[in-house]
Amino acid sequence: MVSAMTLGCNSTRIYVATHCAGQRRALVPRPLSTRLSPAGFSRVPKPLQDRESRAVTVRFKENGNSGAQPARSPSPTRQEPSSKHKAVNKAIDGNEATANVAYAMSDVSFIYPITPATPMGEHVDVWASEGRVNLLGNTMQVLEMESEAGVAGALHGALSAGALATTFTCSQGLLLMIPNMYKIAGELLPCVLHVSARALAGEALSIFGDHQDVMAVRQAGWAMLCSHSVQEAQDMALVSHLATLKASVPFVHFFDGFRTSHEISKVSVLDQEAYRPLMAGVADAIEHHRANALNPAHPHQRGTSQGPDIYFQMLEAANKYYLAVPEIVQQTMDEVAAITGRPHKLFEYVGAPDAERVIVAMGSGCKVIEETVAYLNARGEKVGLLKVRLFRPWSAEHFLAGLPASAKKIAVLDRTKEAGSQGEPLYLDVAATLAKQAVAGGVLRSVVGGRYGLGSKDFTPAMAKAVFDNLSADKPKDAFTVGITDDVTFTSLRVGPEINTLPQGTYQCLFWGMGSDGTVGANKEAIKIIAKGDDTFAQAYFSYDAHKSGGVTVSHLRFGPKPITSSYLVGEADYLGIHLQSYLSKYDCLSRLKPGGVCVLNATWKSAREMEAALPAKVLRQLAALGPQLYVVDARAVADAVGLGKRINMVMQTVFFQLSGVVPMESAVPLLKESIKKAYGKKGEKVVMQNCAAVDGAVSALVKIEVPAAWANANDAPEGRLGHSHTPAAQAAAAKGVAHFLEEVVKPVLAMEGDRLPVSVFRPGGFMPPGTTAIEQRTIASHVPVWEASNCTQCNICAFVCPHAAIRPVLATPEELAAAPAGFNTLPIKGSKDLAGYQYRVQVSPVDCTGCELCVHVCPDEALKAEPIAQVLAPESANWDFMKALPNRGDLFDKNTVRGSQFQQPLMEFSGACEGCGETPYVKLLTQMFGERMVVANATGCSSIWGGSAPSNPYTVNPITGRGPAWANSLFEDNAQFGLGIHMGLKQRRASYANAVKSLVADGSVGSAELRMALEEWLQVMDNGLLCHQASLVLTPLLETEAAAPGAPGALQYLAAGSKDLLEKPSVWIVGGDGWAYDIGFGGLDHVIASGEDVNILVLDTEMYSNTGGQKSKSTPLGAVVKFAAGGKSRAKKDLAMLAMETYGQDVYVASVCLEANYNQFLCVYVASVCLEANYNQVMKAFAEAEAHKGVSLIVAYAPCVMQGISEGMSCSVNEARAAVEVGYWPLYRWTPSTELPSTTDSEGYVHLAEHGKLTLDSKRIKGNLEDFLARENRFSSLTRKNPKASEELHHHLQDDINSRQAKLKRMEAEGKEMDRKDKPEQQA
Repeated sequence: MVSAMTLGCNSTRIYVATHCAGQRRALVPRPLSTRLSPAGFSRVPKPLQDRESRAVTVRFKENGNSGAQPARSPSPTRQEPSSKHKAVNKAIDGNEATANVAYAMSDVSFIYPITPATPMGEHVDVWASEGRVNLLGNTMQVLEMESEAGVAGALHGALSAGALATTFTCSQGLLLMIPNMYKIAGELLPCVLHVSARALAGEALSIFGDHQDVMAVRQAGWAMLCSHSVQEAQDMALVSHLATLKASVPFVHFFDGFRTSHEISKVSVLDQEAYRPLMAGVADAIEHHRANALNPAHPHQRGTSQGPDIYFQMLEAANKYYLAVPEIVQQTMDEVAAITGRPHKLFEYVGAPDAERVIVAMGSGCKVIEETVAYLNARGEKVGLLKVRLFRPWSAEHFLAGLPASAKKIAVLDRTKEAGSQGEPLYLDVAATLAKQAVAGGVLRSVVGGRYGLGSKDFTPAMAKAVFDNLSADKPKDAFTVGITDDVTFTSLRVGPEINTLPQGTYQCLFWGMGSDGTVGANKEAIKIIAKGDDTFAQAYFSYDAHKSGGVTVSHLRFGPKPITSSYLVGEADYLGIHLQSYLSKYDCLSRLKPGGVCVLNATWKSAREMEAALPAKVLRQLAALGPQLYVVDARAVADAVGLGKRINMVMQTVFFQLSGVVPMESAVPLLKESIKKAYGKKGEKVVMQNCAAVDGAVSALVKIEVPAAWANANDAPEGRLGHSHTPAAQAAAAKGVAHFLEEVVKPVLAMEGDRLPVSVFRPGGFMPPGTTAIEQRTIASHVPVWEASNCTQCNICAFVCPHAAIRPVLATPEELAAAPAGFNTLPIKGSKDLAGYQYRVQVSPVDCTGCELCVHVCPDEALKAEPIAQVLAPESANWDFMKALPNRGDLFDKNTVRGSQFQQPLMEFSGACEGCGETPYVKLLTQMFGERMVVANATGCSSIWGGSAPSNPYTVNPITGRGPAWANSLFEDNAQFGLGIHMGLKQRRASYANAVKSLVADGSVGSAELRMALEEWLQVMDNGLLCHQASLVLTPLLETEAAAPGAPGALQYLAAGSKDLLEKPSVWIVGGDGWAYDIGFGGLDHVIASGEDVNILVLDTEMYSNTGGQKSKSTPLGAVVKFAAGGKSRAKKDLAMLAMETYGQDVYVASVCLEANYNQFLCVYVASVCLEANYNQVMKAFAEAEAHKGVSLIVAYAPCVMQGISEGMSCSVNEARAAVEVGYWPLYRWTPSTELPSTTDSEGYVHLAEHGKLTLDSKRIKGNLEDFLARENRFSSLTRKNPKASEELHHHLQDDINSRQAKLKRMEAEGKEMDRKDKPEQQA
């Protein structure tokens, strides 16, 4: 008889069905046991060993050296699965493998997006929206919270209510959960927290994998179980969910972020029904958990406050639960192995049985070491690996049982760093265990520790061999690092040449793609197609640079007849695809191509002669030496022909199948088209047909190129064709005092060679100099705009909307133009007489333009035309270089106008944002208006990634003054407080400086009369940005001159020393996205708004978590289909601006405040809702008014985003933004608080302050059709295709909300006008 739970549980009973001889019995309710503690007043969970129904025998053997130890068993070998359910081999990643199990075994999940754990939450959300039923007989309840702290609190609550709850997180998100983790562990609540382990943000943020986060919670009282591969992610997830119920101890199940979470591998997947017998085995444990839930039917109290008399004892009372965990986990592993056929151990040894040198490690690095062990032992060495799975509770007995008695030298590898410690956590546990064994009379062994793989640094077999080589030394290096060159503290091991440890017959591929060209997505589909073969195993991993879109992506694919567990990057490719023509010149793409391998280029070249004319001699020599099978395909031309534009992925994927032969073309093409329907079906039939047409047209576009032997002797030509040239832009960047950094850090990183950089080239603390993007010159656009002078009306709108500051207006004198390149044509400038004699031009940087064509579409005069970059690269690059050398003449214009602002130097340029990004134009404009006195506190998110991905810093300086935006990122959740802290620090420093100025002026004997007068004038205007700047221009040279005079008093020298930092009024801007402002950071944002301090807040509202892939935020509108809202968002968008107006838009003060009070302290906020692409002048006014406001200002800015799925692409986002305003979807208004409005004087001469704020509604009326607008964005139209009825209902409610909001805004505006009307007669009287 097999007992199996089939239905969900309520708070009072559990239903269990039994199967006997193939017949099903009736469901019988079983009463809950009510086990009381000896004191009789609380339900206390007991470890499984103490429960009569589930006794566990712990096996020990006597060992004279170390006391009782678990009986040692041989290394596990594969068992035949006992389940009648057949396993399916499937290509999935670690996140999906884990989420499958978590969904099957949980009632509820609370989620929040954070890379790289987000896909787990996305999976369970989609499955729940589809109504998938899990092993508990339920559809999981999935709820997104406002932050990971909120997730942890809700998780604690659900567990307290008796639910089986789970969640997924990593990095800072895991740290936010720590307080609740202590509570959950303290209350012995069974739970599994799945972590895709990731680096922590210290000197910099890193989204990549290591064990820093999980090691930061090892003290929280949770069991910690580690998976080493995608297959193990599934198996250990299952073990965790079962063991936590048996043990009444919560579990952290973790695996390496990206290397395991995002690696696609062919694994054996069992249907959840195969797990039903295992769930039946914990039925009593589930019953026990629910019996201990908070419920008025059997009330109890928890979470009390305890005094010193009992607190200590209560902590120690839980010891027996933790002591029982190791055997419970091993028993559960054995039970799971009976189902899957894959045995596992807590500490699993592989290698020579008599090994003398052993590495201890956990995580994906174990697979690398395991390959290396097999390689070395096959060559006569005696080495081994002890793989750690259960890290907490640490079981010294099981560890010693797994370690060969022959081991004399042991190296412990930690994928984390604990600054200031004697060693990293795993090393300390191993060292302590071995020391205790030695003290007890055991063998004295040498043990050393080392760090590897931080931030997903690749870990290869050669590095593993270096660790074994280190153990061969008489005195092995301790506290070592491997995989880097540490030339500062000399910790690094020397790594020899790479060794080939791959399974025989493995075929390796590399694909160099451009972010957003579809290469990564296509390769994911390709590996799944290849893995469908019964005798074919496959693996895929993807690496990225720091740019949001348009950056470099490298896909690493392997497949072959044997299982592949090689958790490191491809080193020698049989097939190399280079998907952007310029990559071949900019990066050393060929260095990883196997001699004689296949090399395919997406390029316009048709012959060897054309290639020779375009490529550097170094590349030609490489090709000659490698002798590849060389092919060229103009994939962009094929994609353009079918309407796909830059989406070349299906063209290149078809070519791959044609040339690699991994799948016969007669099978590959139908499979490709099937995958297209699956991947793009939600985007509509048109997109599906376009991609299928690309498949059909790909092979005929292939051109084979025979590599000429003469290329072996190609001579180097002067620099500057497609690589980094010594342009004026680059020279200007170098002249800023950062030449050393540019040469030794920036250029190697841009060339994808950052792994080779030694420690010594970096400055500790994470400081980056400004303006480094000037030398990137990515050259990623296929077409760039060219100016048609005869059509231009000189409005500068093209530059105003440009996301990357790659198009600019410029003025030049006839004398300057004498040296201009031949194609540098100009027009006489239009405007005032002051501009007479100047010539005007609009210039584009072809190497910095991303090809979004936004400027082409927005130009009202058709003065810009997109041309193929090959035709304009050389002449327009020369024109740009000449333009950059001209003086900036922004001082001739009013920077607070649309036209005038664009003559100001943008102090944010060439960022890593996506093509057509809707966020960057706002920030670029801010730098043109206030950049020389800006301080930016930037929340983690899109704007921190495109604005601060080392070593590319788009924030630059005025080359004349050396001033520019100072930028910093703290965390995601604390940005508002971080910005407020910056403001308060600067405010206090300036106040101290002002006091020193007052003292000097009052003294009357220090400095000249002219200086004292200038100081007095500065004191009067020090808090007015514009006037303070003008006063500083007069004061600074006076201070410097008089302070430099012999015998100048110290007070004067003090003021001169601080003049550069403190004379100018800082403009503090708190910048972030809607995920920060509406969700995780809202509490802090509210507090900062309430402070009344003089800070400016800019919310870049994309209406989703765009940085993590497009998840729902509280800004997401009603009816939108986004991740975490797969069925369409069912609640209205949070109105952040209205909340601020209604809560803090009026004066708030106590009755004792009198007219002489400081009105800046009233809690008044300036609020604006803006859309740059819909109303240029309105956003200019809002920025100027916000910065001038003496208090908090809040600007909520609509930012079109590629994640919104605009049907015509981001080049048409201007049209969509205008439509959003016209249909009332995004209203435009400005709220001026009462403290900013003029006072009135009554007939008796008394002054009255304005009592109410004033709203200016800049979008006066609704016009156009909402449905037409929604139909052009896939986030709305996808629901219409999927569920027309739900779509119609949600869109109807959205229209009602829009109408209601517009009516309210009109009322508010009318009330302001009425107050103006009432005030005017008295004022006139």
